[in-house]
Amino acid sequence: MPRTLLEPRFQIEYLSILDSEGTLDTALEPDISPDDLRRLYRAMVLGRRLDERMVRLQRQGRIGTFAPIKGQEAAQMGSVFALRPSDWMVPSFRETAAMLWRGWPIEKLLLFFAGRLEGAQPAPEQRDLPITIPVATQLPHAVGLAYAAQYRGDDVVVMVYCGDGATSEGDFHEAMNFAGVWHVPAVFVVQNNQWAISVPLKKQTHSATLAQKALAYGFPGMQVDGNDLLAVCAASREAVERARRGEGPTLIECMTYRLGVHTTADDPTRYRSDEEVRAWERKDPLPRVRAYLEKKNLLEAGIEERVDEEIAGAVERFEAMAEADPLAIFDHVYAERPPHLEAQRAELTERLRADAPRRVDEERPLPTPMRGQRKTSRWAN
Repeated sequence: MPRTLLEPRFQIEYLSILDSEGTLDTALEPDISPDDLRRLYRAMVLGRRLDERMVRLQRQGRIGTFAPIKGQEAAQMGSVFALRPSDWMVPSFRETAAMLWRGWPIEKLLLFFAGRLEGAQPAPEQRDLPITIPVATQLPHAVGLAYAAQYRGDDVVVMVYCGDGATSEGDFHEAMNFAGVWHVPAVFVVQNNQWAISVPLKKQTHSATLAQKALAYGFPGMQVDGNDLLAVCAASREAVERARRGEGPTLIECMTYRLGVHTTADDPTRYRSDEEVRAWERKDPLPRVRAYLEKKNLLEAGIEERVDEEIAGAVERFEAMAEADPLAIFDHVYAERPPHLEAQRAELTERLRADAPRRVDEERPLPTPMRGQRKTSRWAN
């Protein structure tokens, strides 16, 4: 029997509109209003400046470990911009800029990285899931949301974020398969920042792209310049509109780079070269958008100063918040607390009551710091 070609060789598109040299492909330039361009750039600056401030806060022991986003602002803002408030956004652990755009207060994000329960609670009107730390576990949740929306006939799209490292996890492939089989309205945004902590992309997969993994599950995948805000906007709009029309999921691979550490517990100098970092710094998304706005006479003066004031105010509000109630650790675990937890809660209640007299006329001590945090009630800016 002769061999029969079942599928022609696949092709993956790569999209770039505004390159790192400032060259603009006007034929592909998306239609974004001047006001939205200003808002997007301000959001990117806010994400970058907050990122830098959070690194300092962590080094000072004022928050715990977190994952910086420096270098990935365009991938996040270009994609989340395509969503309506009624759509769902499902982050991993490195989507600070996207979460700010969706309305998360800065002080709530700081609460999360200080280990407080309240920091993981979206507002009642928000269609967002909280930060997810275990890699790729948010992906099945996202396709479940998309399936539920499809089942109920809701006009909803679900956008879920992950990194290149997540594509090596079983949860990624299970979610992709489910999305393809059920044709759900989901958009997978893979921020390929080239490193899964210390493992480079070439040691994660032998595929030429991550985008092509979507083809195996029966839906489109495309690769974009993830440091090009315009390209990410265009690709994300197309994917969201496709999902909203009932045409199923899309995977968008954003080629980007984390210019900083994987998390504040990481030392990237142990596994990547300074030359590599400098090469990607020349592709930094912020100067690219800034130059684009300057050419359009849309750049506003004093953005950095206003953003810094907003961040400083949020830090003050965060640090003025009341101490967490220790008894809250027993909440939100079971619908009905089992007897052994009731006994533990009663024991802790008695210990706190017995300790109360010693606190009279004294400054209340801070909760036990996370690993790496210093014990002090006064912080230097």
